[in-house]
Amino acid sequence: MSTTTSEMTADQKEPLIRQMTSLGRAFWMVNIMEMWERLAYYGVRVVIPIYIAQADEVAGLHFTAIEKGQIFLWWALVQSLVPMISGGFADRYGFKKTITISIAIKVAGYVLMATQREFYPFLFGCCVLALGTAIFKPGVQGTMCQVLTKRNSSVGWGAFYMLVNIGGFLGPPLAHFLYGISWPAVFYGCAGIVSLNFLMLFTYKELPAGGAQTASFVKTLKDTIVKFFNLRLIVFVLIMSGFWLMFMQLFDMLPNFIVDWVDSSKLVESLNIPDFMLQKNSLRGAQLSQEWMINANAGLIIFTVVIVNWMVSRMRRTHSIFLGITIGSVGLIAAGFTNVGLYCMLGILLFSVGEMLSSPKMNEYLGVIAPEGEKGLYMGYANVPQGIGWGLGSYVAGHVYDEMGDKANLAIDYLKNNFDITGVSRSDAMNRLVEVTSSNHTDVTQLLWDTYSPYELWYRFAAVGIASAIAMLFYAKWVKKYEAADV
Repeated sequence: MSTTTSEMTADQKEPLIRQMTSLGRAFWMVNIMEMWERLAYYGVRVVIPIYIAQADEVAGLHFTAIEKGQIFLWWALVQSLVPMISGGFADRYGFKKTITISIAIKVAGYVLMATQREFYPFLFGCCVLALGTAIFKPGVQGTMCQVLTKRNSSVGWGAFYMLVNIGGFLGPPLAHFLYGISWPAVFYGCAGIVSLNFLMLFTYKELPAGGAQTASFVKTLKDTIVKFFNLRLIVFVLIMSGFWLMFMQLFDMLPNFIVDWVDSSKLVESLNIPDFMLQKNSLRGAQLSQEWMINANAGLIIFTVVIVNWMVSRMRRTHSIFLGITIGSVGLIAAGFTNVGLYCMLGILLFSVGEMLSSPKMNEYLGVIAPEGEKGLYMGYANVPQGIGWGLGSYVAGHVYDEMGDKANLAIDYLKNNFDITGVSRSDAMNRLVEVTSSNHTDVTQLLWDTYSPYELWYRFAAVGIASAIAMLFYAKWVKKYEAADV
């Protein structure tokens, strides 16, 4: 007798194609919306560390690494902790309504970021964008939880992550093109792209959120807070916070590290990389732009994440997360330990393998253990570890990079200690050091690399990742007795 999908045992793996075709219209439409949103988001996100804090960026804001860390701290807290509240409201008021409101807020955030150049007004614009993103996430992810089952959830979340990274992959070339016009064009262009999701809202019917549709605003808020205080959930959130602290440094700190230290000229020469992928205003010859180097992350994920998630679909989700955090931590060290472009790129690819094994599984795990009627709520909770880890990591990374990694600051220190020259600005420090050493920017960069060993700053972040991986292994053993075999 043939075995139906509902009758298949946990030991049988349903074919990939059959799982893909079981995903409905609402799934694909909401995933396309996520792709547009991520295209706009990463169109800004991949270049904004340079815009905020790079000393030699001509039209940048020229804030310090510490100020950049403060901006990302507040951005993280708003974007990742608000969904803890907005997730419950997505269940209460419906997914499409919350998505509509979020798109309007995101457009306003991009416009503010395009027009404000002082610290606090620009910070406010970032927080407005973060608020829109925070409201957007539970509506999309709650829809995902409603349409996926245990049998297709691994492939479904893999497909979701693939489309997220298609948006992420297209973000850097979009940013590179818009940046060629002006920095404000980057933000205005991304506002236009995210507005396309207003049209996407007409492409599928509203799904029942499953929550209590008659609950008052106050009761919904109270239930959202009270239900978070679940020991298993809190422990999981704390462990994943360590993962996100390590993870976000690839996008927050590595861009500045690449521009400051990594020499990809040999990679550019050997591969004949076209001009549109090269870093503008480079004083060290032709360099692959940092956004394209980090884009190797999204590129690998696009082509392999569905297959990887299908391959590990029978692995316990907590074990996959443990393996992913471990590999990602090693990848981060590999990417930051070198100033050679090719080796940095290989480290980013290794990091990406770890990301595929851990990040989608986190959302999938919370979606599976979420009680009925609380899918949006739990998807809101899924953002809490990112808020804690990203926020704390941003604050720490700002101070660490300012002291150990910012090339302009190290040049100022070298001028003071070796030539008794003081009063030099960050934007002019490298030029002055080139002048007094009668050298060039490439040789001076190597001189500072050898003197200050900026790669050592990555050790502490990778250590947090490894500690989180070990904690996840113990967590998996603890919760095994409470969970079904296919969780």
